[in-house]
Amino acid sequence: MQQYLDLVKKILDEGARKADRTGTGTTSIFGYQMRFDLQKGFPLLTTKKVYTRGIIHELLWFLKGDTNIKYLVDNNVHIWDDWPYKEYKQSSEYKGESIEEFAEMIKNADADSEFVKKWGELGPVYGYQWRHWPTYDGGEVDQITQLVDQIKNNPNSRRLLLSSWNAAMVEDMALPPCHTLFQFYVSDGKLSCQLYQRSADLFLGVPFNIASYALLTHMLAQVCGLQAGEFVHTFGDVHIYNNHVEQCKLQISREPRQLPTLELNPNITNIFDFTIDDIKILNYDPHPAIKGEVSV
Repeated sequence: MQQYLDLVKKILDEGARKADRTGTGTTSIFGYQMRFDLQKGFPLLTTKKVYTRGIIHELLWFLKGDTNIKYLVDNNVHIWDDWPYKEYKQSSEYKGESIEEFAEMIKNADADSEFVKKWGELGPVYGYQWRHWPTYDGGEVDQITQLVDQIKNNPNSRRLLLSSWNAAMVEDMALPPCHTLFQFYVSDGKLSCQLYQRSADLFLGVPFNIASYALLTHMLAQVCGLQAGEFVHTFGDVHIYNNHVEQCKLQISREPRQLPTLELNPNITNIFDFTIDDIKILNYDPHPAIKGEVSV
């Protein structure tokens, strides 16, 4: 993952200091690209331990078309808790609960309870756009199903893409999509993916994003009878938050280790049939985790 460390160094050395929506402040650059050959190991950062269960469950949650944190919380994944908790804290129902207590309230409630529906819902975020993109006539497009069909039946198409950025619905989302569009490319029996990410938190978010889209590429390749090719990660505003600078400096002082490998259950032939038990990351030997606060 030297590509990632090179980007960290570039931003620390050359980035522009900028204010941002969260009030934290960043150092950023605009326009950058990394490439990962998925045949040379699974691109999971080794200069700090990355939360692999969170990556897998989040991707499965997207593929389900889900937009409520209930599934994630039930599986002890709390990467999306901050946004609904922020809304809850600003409401008249807030009674001083911590974010951990808020998550327990979601976990202990039924999925169809009013509390979960009201406070666990994030709006029409990734899962909704991936599986239920609304059409002008009241219908919807399942972009994942459409994508699988196109890869199988029209692999030379230049339209093998999916968009999460629905301009008409951005204001209804707890967090507008950061990874906004991805496109696939088939050549020599291999499936490659390019992601365009409009906004990228380099310390906390990007390691997740790299692994998530690499995993999605492997899963789609398997169900379409292909091998995984490259993952190409293209950025708009890629930044280091001011409260992550020391953590990033620590990372670039560490020597990258050998990449792990990915093992998928070979019997899965439908993209929607994968469970966490069908996905294994082997021989992952990272440096210790490094903590950092998320900016909401």
